[in-house]
Amino acid sequence: MESLLSNFKIQINPKIYVKDPETSALGKKIIEHSILLIDQIGFEDFTFKKLGAAIHSNESSIYRYFENKHKLMLYLSSWYWSWIEYKLVFSTSNITEASEKLNRAISVITEKILDDQSTPHINESILNKIIISEFTKTLQTKEVDQENKEGFFLIYQRIIDRLVTLIQTVNPDYRFAKSLASSIVEGCLHQHFLMLHLGSITNCDSSISPTDFYLDLVQNILRK
Repeated sequence: MESLLSNFKIQINPKIYVKDPETSALGKKIIEHSILLIDQIGFEDFTFKKLGAAIHSNESSIYRYFENKHKLMLYLSSWYWSWIEYKLVFSTSNITEASEKLNRAISVITEKILDDQSTPHINESILNKIIISEFTKTLQTKEVDQENKEGFFLIYQRIIDRLVTLIQTVNPDYRFAKSLASSIVEGCLHQHFLMLHLGSITNCDSSISPTDFYLDLVQNILRK
């Protein structure tokens, strides 16, 4: 997996950035330290000025890569979902049995994320924490319709579409495949958040994972 990922180029919508951060050492440094800083102080308090201080670079140099911190967050979320999509495709490619393939896909989407050593400038475990806390904020803006037209959420939607196909393969008669698929992808972030911060209103804990919950939920829903 690591050797394959090391040769895999994640493609991000070029309209999200001014200059592709993957093309330079400074760009990769911006991505690496933005993840660490957002995790440390939160997205609301995160600024390019603070990021510039953290990487010992001028604030203006960051604007050569991203117009604003919203676009940077869109880049990070796009990168994350593209990475998840690759893991999903790779993990299910040799599985032929429909239910097993769906279960594996759900596991990839909902499981606890560990850092991938093949991407040294991106700590996926920390990025996952940011996605759990911040991703819905990238969607719930006044610009969401225009940004959707620009294709900013295409990778996220593509993961849901893949899940829809797997659900329909297991049970073609189920009428709510899209709603179920989007609820799994979005809901797992919420369950991870509750598990970390509001444990009294979720059954997920150290012994029951969000993956356990969604596997059980889908199995019961799709039972013919």
